Amino acid sequence: MANTSAAAPAASGHEGSRRDFLFLATGAGLAVGAAAAAWPLISSMAPDADTIAAGAPIEVDLTPIQDGQIVNVFWRGKLIFVRKLTAKEVGDMKAVPLSAMIDPAAFPTRVKNGHDQWLVVYGNCTHLGCVPIGHQGNFEGWACPCHGSQFDAVGRVRHGPAPINLPIPPYAFETDTKIRIGEGGKEAA
Repeated sequence: MANTSAAAPAASGHEGSRRDFLFLATGAGLAVGAAAAAWPLISSMAPDADTIAAGAPIEVDLTPIQDGQIVNVFWRGKLIFVRKLTAKEVGDMKAVPLSAMIDPAAFPTRVKNGHDQWLVVYGNCTHLGCVPIGHQGNFEGWACPCHGSQFDAVGRVRHGPAPINLPIPPYAFETDTKIRIGEGGKEAA
């Protein structure tokens, strides 16, 4: 009988460690399973890359843009024209009388102070949203091929049916050769 009682504690000790192992293995499996199930739920709550990029400001390097050149960029899915005006265009646009415009706007309201040679405007006609063609029309600016609207070199509507000037997005100069579209300035015109 002593032999049986000695075997019994060894068997229960063996069973206890086996039970502990099964308990820990089951607990660990449940924890891994819960984490695997929770991961997609938690990651689905974060905005996707397109959503983040849709509202993010963009930086535009102005260094490679030549006098008179128009560069097209996209911000929030909208076309933006960045134009470097020539000295002649700046002089001509400053001299235009407000009475000659459909939507009167003085030159200084269309550009940033100290950066008269740079124009940044939305690139869609204010009539029906067509894309005007640069360096076309009678006013050194853009002409809409759809319905004939014409804009001058600083985006002011000079010939209808467009009712208002090309809008100016919010932007600011970070340096003399770099702008940031989407923040840092109030919308003008």
